[in-house]
Amino acid sequence: MRVSLELRDARPDDRAALFAVFDAVVTTGEGYPEAPPLDEVRFAASWVDPPVVVVATLDGAVVGAYYLKPNFPGRAAHIANAGYVVAASARGRGIGRALVVDSIARAPRAGFDAIMFNLVFESNPARSLYEELGWREIGRIPRGVDGEPAVIYWRDV
Repeated sequence: MRVSLELRDARPDDRAALFAVFDAVVTTGEGYPEAPPLDEVRFAASWVDPPVVVVATLDGAVVGAYYLKPNFPGRAAHIANAGYVVAASARGRGIGRALVVDSIARAPRAGFDAIMFNLVFESNPARSLYEELGWREIGRIPRGVDGEPAVIYWRDV
């Protein structure tokens, strides 16, 4: 049986499923600095309110997402901040790669000419994917979360 991956703009009815995916990542401490329990207000600020939120679905079920939003206000709003999340049960299937590639293509259409983000844990396995897709490290945050350095990534789009 073939599983169908779809990337599409998030809809209001995706909110609960997206919350569940993100909350699981926060709860396990895998890639975001938020401390559990995650609340709806903090979740909405990152995953509902941004101008671009795209979900990945497998056979209709939300298994991942990304957002793009201005990283800075005003004259620097052309630089996007991105966040990516993939459910643990869906990893290893190319979903993260599909989300990152789509965000790179979507960013210019949304008015951005670069994307930057913090990789909260230097040891995050997604690091090799980002570097393979053209992201470059532009800085580090010593003792970011739990004493581990965070990496700041940049990519022109």
